[in-house]
Amino acid sequence: MIGETVPKIETGVIHGRFQVFHNDHLKYLLAGMRLCRHLVVGITNPDPKLTMEEAADKKRSSSLANPLTYYERYVMIRTVLEEAGIESSHFSIVPLPINLPELYRYYVPMDAVFFLSIYDDWGRKKLKYFNSLGIKTHVLWEVPLEAKGISAEDVRNRMIQGGPWEHLVPPCVAHLMRKWDIPARLRNMSEPTQINP
Repeated sequence: MIGETVPKIETGVIHGRFQVFHNDHLKYLLAGMRLCRHLVVGITNPDPKLTMEEAADKKRSSSLANPLTYYERYVMIRTVLEEAGIESSHFSIVPLPINLPELYRYYVPMDAVFFLSIYDDWGRKKLKYFNSLGIKTHVLWEVPLEAKGISAEDVRNRMIQGGPWEHLVPPCVAHLMRKWDIPARLRNMSEPTQINP
C-alpha cells in the first residue's frame, strides 16, 4: 500500500574488512542502518589466525590487503558512525571471521538479518555461507564489479604511490590515517624484502 511504513528489523548484521574505510563503505553501513533498530558491524579478517585464503578472492588474505589491526578498524568505524550522527546505542562493532561459518555464533546474533552487497564470486560465496546456516539475509544491492565504485584497494594503492586519496574517505578517516601514518606503513609493507648475502 502506498505510504505504508515498513517495520524496521530489530537487529541487522553487516560486515566488511574496511581496509581502509572509504565513502562507499559509509553508504553501505547507512543502508543497513536504515533497515534496522540496531546494527552489528562485523569486522572480517580480525587477525591473521582468523584470516583464510579464499579461492573466490585470493588477494583478500594478503598482509598488504590487511594493513590495519582490528582495533584500528574498530576505532575508525566507531568514529565514522559518530561523525555521521549515529548514536552509539544503535550499533555494535565486533570481530567476524567470515571464512569460518562455524564460528559466527560466537560473535554475532544468529537470529539477526544479515545484510550484504554482492559484486563478484566472493559475495555469492558469502551468501551461500549464510544460507547454509539458515541465516535470514537481505541483499542491499547486487551490481557487477566494474560498477562497484570506490575500492579499498584503490585507496591503499594511492597511499602507496603518494597520490590523492583523502577525498575517497570520510574526513575523520583521513585524519586517523595521517595520525597513524598508514601511507608509510603501506609503503613499508609493499617494499620487497631485502635478503643479506
